[in-house]
Amino acid sequence: MHVSVVYALAHEQFIEDLDVAEGTTAEEAVRTSGLMEKCPEIDLAVHQLGIYAKLIKGTQELREGDRVEIYRSLPRKPRNAHAADDKKERIRAKKARVEAGN
Repeated sequence: MHVSVVYALAHEQFIEDLDVAEGTTAEEAVRTSGLMEKCPEIDLAVHQLGIYAKLIKGTQELREGDRVEIYRSLPRKPRNAHAADDKKERIRAKKARVEAGN
């Protein structure tokens, strides 16, 4: 059965296509892919797994054509990052208005 295992960094992507036996789990596919050797920061106790953007457990058995995705943690949630950046911009704009008024 044909499956893929993918892991994406900010500027690099790893995709490994595998032929595995029926009944292979997502965790077994990740270990077989060799990505844990290429990217030693991958820790299956910490990183979550998914199939086509849907979270799964490592024990889930794979089906033909599945793409197992290894999700890395983000330094901060995108929504929170945008909110923080917007707040900083509002503060800068207010300072500029105050300084322009003096």
